[in-house]
Amino acid sequence: MKFFSGAARRWLIGVGVGVVVGLVTLLGGLEFLELKSLDVRFLLRGPVRPASPIVIVSIDEDSFDELDLAWPFPRALHGRLLELLRQGRPAVIGLDVLFPEPSSRGPRDDQALGRAVARAGNVVLGAVFSETSGEFSEKQDLNPPIKVIREGAAGFGFVNLNYDEDAFVRKGEIRRAFQDGVQPSFDLMLYNLAVKAGIPAKPLPEGRTVLINYRGPRRTFPVIPYYQVLNGEVKPAEFAGKVVLVGATAPALHDEFPTPFSGQDKMAGVEIHANLLETLLQGNRLTRVHLYVGAVLALLAAVLASQVTSLMRPVRALILMLAVGAVYAGAAFWVFASWYLWVDVIPVQVSLSLGYGTSVVVNFVREQREKRRLSRFFSPDVIKEILQSQQEGSLAGSRRRVTVLFSDIRGFTSLSEKLTPEEVVEMLRDYLTTMTEIVFKYGGTVDKYIGDAIMALYGAPFDQPNHAEQAVRTALEFQEQVKVLSERWEAKCGARLRNGVGINTGEAVVGTIGSQQRLEYTAIGDTVNLASRLEGLTKDFLSPIVVSQSTYEEVRHLFYSRYLGEVKVKGKEIPVKIFAVEKEEGRQAARAFLEAPLTIVDEDVSITASMVDLSRTGVAARNLPKRISPNRIVGIQITLPGVPEPLVLDGRVIWSHEDRAGFAFVGLSLEAENLLEDFVKLKTQPADS
Repeated sequence: MKFFSGAARRWLIGVGVGVVVGLVTLLGGLEFLELKSLDVRFLLRGPVRPASPIVIVSIDEDSFDELDLAWPFPRALHGRLLELLRQGRPAVIGLDVLFPEPSSRGPRDDQALGRAVARAGNVVLGAVFSETSGEFSEKQDLNPPIKVIREGAAGFGFVNLNYDEDAFVRKGEIRRAFQDGVQPSFDLMLYNLAVKAGIPAKPLPEGRTVLINYRGPRRTFPVIPYYQVLNGEVKPAEFAGKVVLVGATAPALHDEFPTPFSGQDKMAGVEIHANLLETLLQGNRLTRVHLYVGAVLALLAAVLASQVTSLMRPVRALILMLAVGAVYAGAAFWVFASWYLWVDVIPVQVSLSLGYGTSVVVNFVREQREKRRLSRFFSPDVIKEILQSQQEGSLAGSRRRVTVLFSDIRGFTSLSEKLTPEEVVEMLRDYLTTMTEIVFKYGGTVDKYIGDAIMALYGAPFDQPNHAEQAVRTALEFQEQVKVLSERWEAKCGARLRNGVGINTGEAVVGTIGSQQRLEYTAIGDTVNLASRLEGLTKDFLSPIVVSQSTYEEVRHLFYSRYLGEVKVKGKEIPVKIFAVEKEEGRQAARAFLEAPLTIVDEDVSITASMVDLSRTGVAARNLPKRISPNRIVGIQITLPGVPEPLVLDGRVIWSHEDRAGFAFVGLSLEAENLLEDFVKLKTQPADS
């Protein structure tokens, strides 16, 4: 993924997820869930009152009890029922009872039923398809009613029901190829006779299978027990002009099937036929939108989810995806309830979920990788802001005003010669870790490490109005922490640490700069070069923090600073003004107050004065025979009590007043600096220590 831009990555995730979900949809992988979603739509819609005049005569448990008969009932009893129904002049009678074999009670039983069927003239009988498979052939039988019963019937049709993969009945066949022709179903035969009898009906749909628009759960259609018709409790006139379906509803007869409304409680087969016939008569069959539409919608949903998730925070994106999913499900329900359209819901929901989930995971992995990469440069707060705002463009190279800080360890080369390589590595890790934490504390960006040196940027990648101030505060805290580190390493292996910092403010080109193979976040320009030169001047002026005039102008009202003069730096024709920044108490180095002779060499002229105080960074003198102008560099020879050889140093005149002057050591070696520090420390210790 790292080779793709943010926009390309979003499209790749969306299209990838969408294609996968679309293929799974077309291959039927989501069909089980989609069928269940259809059931939910039926339940949400609720029962609808049937519009067609259909009534069911049920062979139920009460009929078994009242008639005190075992199944199968005598066929003559069915004939008697038909005689009673015929008297009411129904439009058509559907007998959902199978008679594929002669009655066990003899021919007269079959003949009685056959005569009743013939007298009614509008009875449709049921048949059942059966299939047997052998090693070399397959056989399909219709198993119609026996001839004596069917020859007087208006017709017969198969009563087989279609099962989905979850064993639910949601559709029914109205035609089936059989032998060299087409066999109509039980329900299609009833439909034709009902239309012939004058019952209003819509045209038949094309095709062989019809999705049943269930009107409701069990007993949604009027149900009259079988025995009540036989006993005369229900008069024949009750069935005038109606479609009468006779069938088993008793659970013991096992003619029950799960449907969207019934669930696992199951619905009697005769009631399913009633729902299918109602669907045919009213012309309100369900129409399923083609699976290709569901696949395309899944692709669009996945693309939407990946785009939104990548452009928004995860929680907000989740809320939006839930809202989109709910709106889509609501629209799918509306077209189902209003227009009888079955639009696939599950592929879209799966695409929204997977598109969101995949994007969150990919973004999380990318974010962690970006955090690891950016942690080399930015503080955790800056990284968080970059990732939250998705402003990868903020890392692109652009010109901006920044403050650049350079810092390194004074005398690191000679210091490292006294330590083992392992100790050098450990010390550098300790030092750089501490300094980096300080840079991050003040909102800086670590541009790079150059051996023991640190380059840091302030005011990038995001605007930082007080970037010069934050850089100076970083430098001041560097000095405090270097003291702590120095004490630790001096106790451990005798290594003393000193730190110099150069700071400059100005315009630079900042961003990810480099080759196609490797990019680094950095700054380039004259502002950077000058900051590096200023860091080098800290050794000459013995001031741990040296800033340019541009930085000084922004922070002079915040920190104690002093003018060091104008210097020529490499790469610049015009001298630059530089300033030392210190804490408000002034000189940071400890001072020893003592009277000792001091020799000053100015233009090959030696003069003698008295030393007032001494530190590792400079000396103050009095009793000068002549005034020396500030910024002049002179030779200084100091004789210290207990030190066998006098120290010969260079010093810059920092201040001069009458017969007094202050000198800052220039080009002081690490050995000389350590000797001075040890001497001052010895002189400033309490007497009882």
